[in-house]
Amino acid sequence: MASPRRRPTQVDIARRLGISQATVSLVVSGGPASFQVAEHTRRAVLEAAAELGYTVNAAARSLKGGRNRLLGLYTFEPVFPVDRRDFYFPFLLGVEEATAACGYDLLLFSSATARGDRSIYASGANRLKVADGCVLLGRDIDRAELAELVREDFPFVFIGRREVPGHELSYVAPDNVAATRNAVLHLAGFGHRSMAYLKMADDQEPTRDRAEGFRQGIADVGIGADQVLVHATDEPVTGALLREWLTDGITALLVEPSEDDAAIASVERAAAEAGILIPEDCSVVLLGDPPPSESTRDWTRYRPPREQMAREAVRLLLELLDDEDGRPRHLLLGCRPIPGESVAEPTVSRPS
Repeated sequence: MASPRRRPTQVDIARRLGISQATVSLVVSGGPASFQVAEHTRRAVLEAAAELGYTVNAAARSLKGGRNRLLGLYTFEPVFPVDRRDFYFPFLLGVEEATAACGYDLLLFSSATARGDRSIYASGANRLKVADGCVLLGRDIDRAELAELVREDFPFVFIGRREVPGHELSYVAPDNVAATRNAVLHLAGFGHRSMAYLKMADDQEPTRDRAEGFRQGIADVGIGADQVLVHATDEPVTGALLREWLTDGITALLVEPSEDDAAIASVERAAAEAGILIPEDCSVVLLGDPPPSESTRDWTRYRPPREQMAREAVRLLLELLDDEDGRPRHLLLGCRPIPGESVAEPTVSRPS
């Protein structure tokens, strides 16, 4: 007796066309996000899906586990990170690879409102429920919606540490505390004792973690609070301000990068404006690894393992689906230091 024919998947479509599963998911999921894909590619995906007999049937549960074999990916960012230069692209790649390896299809959710922003409950109900569970990412989150997901007992894992008062969330995150502490120790090893910490002003969890690592680092090397300066990156760094810091004895900057390169570009412009050389006159360490930009400088920095975080998020999500107690999972992953070329020993004299 012949074995039953295997149901075609998004992976089959992707292999036939030589494109990513994420692109296939954008098209077959429909909605505004599908129009991020070039029209000729969109047509090719739909034609291949028809030829292979692929359908998304949210009501057809598999007999084992009562699941759709669909995992969701939801981003609070304005668009899906389909550009390789996007900060979030490695997360998308890791989720896609892990989902396919586990035999699941990936469903990308746009859930845009009439105002153009994103909402899980844009239609008045949790649209993520079409999937068995969901990986979430993004910086500008809606904590009320996360709390509602917890109350609904909907399985999800956030990429990045997130807190919601009164609720515990599952997450995979880089260990920004340890990485920032190590960055301070690295500067101190070169002889820097007076530093400026440029932090983002929104005080999200990654920023708070870096601030804690900075406090631990200066305490470990015996640097007093009067030897450091904290500056919010929503206030522009100008050439005059940078020159003032160096005149006051600052020899190194620790910069929390934004998800674009705005904070780093601001420092570079200020240095050029003031005639200050990096690292000869001022050392700079980036507290993270921003996406590729126009800068050709090899920054001293640390690199969060983005693709690994995404793969681990899928693994934890599947654990949640298999574990009836629904206990939240927390996983911190170490970051890799990148030596770069933006740190040197402090100079005795300062630019006049």
